[in-house]
Amino acid sequence: MKTSRAVALTAVLFTLGIVLLVPNPVRAHCDGMDGPVVKAAQKALAKGDVNLVLIWVRNDDENEIHQAFDRTLAVRQLSAEAKELADMYFFETLVRIHRAGEGAPFTGLKPAGRDLGPAIPLADRAIDNGKIEPLVSLVTGETRKGLTERFEHVIEARNYSPADVQAGREYVWAYVTFIHYVERAYEAAHVTVVGHAPQHPSSRDTDEH
Repeated sequence: MKTSRAVALTAVLFTLGIVLLVPNPVRAHCDGMDGPVVKAAQKALAKGDVNLVLIWVRNDDENEIHQAFDRTLAVRQLSAEAKELADMYFFETLVRIHRAGEGAPFTGLKPAGRDLGPAIPLADRAIDNGKIEPLVSLVTGETRKGLTERFEHVIEARNYSPADVQAGREYVWAYVTFIHYVERAYEAAHVTVVGHAPQHPSSRDTDEH
């Protein structure tokens, strides 16, 4: 029994090490049919205004977007079927180039209505209505819950007998998990972004000159 618990503990510690070394991927929604990039593309095509999508790409990619936009406007006038195909071509082109600017791969457009978890939709809603309190409550509530659960585990595990090495190792696992969670939570509150993100426009201009 102790051997199996030791193996399980080793596996958990190994997994924890991998998680701590490899950045967590951001659950992106810019590649969704109901994401902000495609929504901007739909508005741009409807109004014939390419500027509505140029904000989603880098300066160096503007020409490619202009060309794709012009081709799409020309083809979508041919028929309803041509319009559908041309629009999809433009959506895919725009999202692909946008994600390349973020340093992220493009694996195709994702269907609308995907489960993005509670945070991303709430963040978009906060931007739409100008009210951040529900988002703050969600994030701080989840962080508090994570801290509390790990803290209680440490407190519970710390009163082990020195003769029980396995129990001591379980305490160390609880301690390490708690400390790294604290570290990550604190760092997350002080970084600009986590995961892929576009370069700031001012730095792009600086790099070009």
